[in-house]
Amino acid sequence: MIADVLSDTKDKMSKAVEVAKDDFGTVRTGRANPALYQKVLVDYYGSPTPLGQLAGFQQPEARVLVITPFDKSALKDIEKALVAASHLGGNVSNDGTIIRTVLPELTEERRKEYVKLARDKGEAARVVVRNLRRKGKDDLDALKNEVGEDEIARAEKELDAATKSTIDAIDEALKKKETELLAV
Repeated sequence: MIADVLSDTKDKMSKAVEVAKDDFGTVRTGRANPALYQKVLVDYYGSPTPLGQLAGFQQPEARVLVITPFDKSALKDIEKALVAASHLGGNVSNDGTIIRTVLPELTEERRKEYVKLARDKGEAARVVVRNLRRKGKDDLDALKNEVGEDEIARAEKELDAATKSTIDAIDEALKKKETELLAV
């Protein structure tokens, strides 16, 4: 029982690290990256749909991204969603079959804003991990009547170690992203 609680919590924590790394990928560095636009929501036939499900991406140049919709009728909706995603700062142009997005050069001020955004995403990921730890501890406390207190104490120490290593992994990914953002 204790092993189940620990493995389930560790599983969820490792997934939280993957989600955090994925979120860091949506923060722009100096290059146009399809991950920037994967999660932009497009109003597709009345329901919000991630752009990654509606179009293919190509990167012909460092700061240019070409978006080719799978369904040509969604072209206008995709363009509208990209223009609304102003946090990306791209110049969006539509030629009738594809959408071309040109990202401007990053200024020092804009880089600092992106670092701040990445730190916010990192803190959100750490909060998720701490919530998972709290739930895991509550689940272990619920088992106190069935197993000994020594077993619970050992499991809590293991849970704390897993939490620390997970938060360290998130911090390491954040530090890597910050370095990437501040590199000129």
